[in-house]
Amino acid sequence: MLQPKKQKHRKQFRGRSDTKGVATRNNRITFGTYGLKSVESGEINSRQIEAARRSMTRYTKRGGKTWILIFPHKPLTKKPAEVPMGSGKGSPEVFVATVKPGSVIFEMEGVDAKSAKEALRLAAHKLPVKCRFVNSKEI
Repeated sequence: MLQPKKQKHRKQFRGRSDTKGVATRNNRITFGTYGLKSVESGEINSRQIEAARRSMTRYTKRGGKTWILIFPHKPLTKKPAEVPMGSGKGSPEVFVATVKPGSVIFEMEGVDAKSAKEALRLAAHKLPVKCRFVNSKEI
């Protein structure tokens, strides 16, 4: 799973303002030919990114090349079950990547359009945000 090698701070504020607005960075295909672009904002954790990556590589039978353009930097904390209120913040559980609408999540190259579209469709089902297939010629 993806997670940072080291962090300046172990815990972060929840901060919902980083998912507001549309993506101004990472909003066009740069490396590959086909991409998966988010339509809504949200947080994608490292397990979901890995599940989507696996489904894409399995469908293409490890053909072509894929890029993951998001990285889960942000730690999310969680308190254990049935713990009373108070006594501080919980311990970090997962790392998430915040995604804005219009940001490209995955890119593919070296496969035909039909198989790339199907592979990215399978990957989109693993993610908690709505996504759409994009072509580098469209953008």
